[in-house]
Amino acid sequence: MIEDMATLVTEAVTEVFSTMLSYSINSSQSTSLPHSASGNGSSMHVAGGVGFGGDVTGVVYIVVTTAFAREITCRLLGIGDGEIDSESMVNDAIGELANMVVGQIKSRLCDRGLPCVLTIPSIVRGSSFSVEGCSTDEHEAYRFMCANQQLSVEVLAKPSAIANHH
Repeated sequence: MIEDMATLVTEAVTEVFSTMLSYSINSSQSTSLPHSASGNGSSMHVAGGVGFGGDVTGVVYIVVTTAFAREITCRLLGIGDGEIDSESMVNDAIGELANMVVGQIKSRLCDRGLPCVLTIPSIVRGSSFSVEGCSTDEHEAYRFMCANQQLSVEVLAKPSAIANHH
């Protein structure tokens, strides 16, 4: 459907992480969700999701470990780890990060003649969850390495019923 979704996601993640967090990003061939350095499969994760609707409808989730989410929060807010006073502060930072990345994707979709609008960010936390869509959804997963941490971007998308009637 969106032939260059991998390019759109990679460009958006690279731009936001370098501009807002001063991180460099590398694509990863891993097929698993981000994991802790210890390799413990039960590490907690935070996923920030932002939906988009228009000619293409879908949702993008950015999934990181809670430890990396705290590191991202510190960088984004310019604070030390001891200054994080609640998990809601981390949720807000990851939600805003997802909003920035999906905003970049939205801009690139609009440039390609696929206008859309964004939803407010949502957060999912847990040690064992997967992102799945309906049978009609295109589901792509992109993995990146950033500061020796894994980051996953999950994209669920489908053509809008409205766009099919044009």
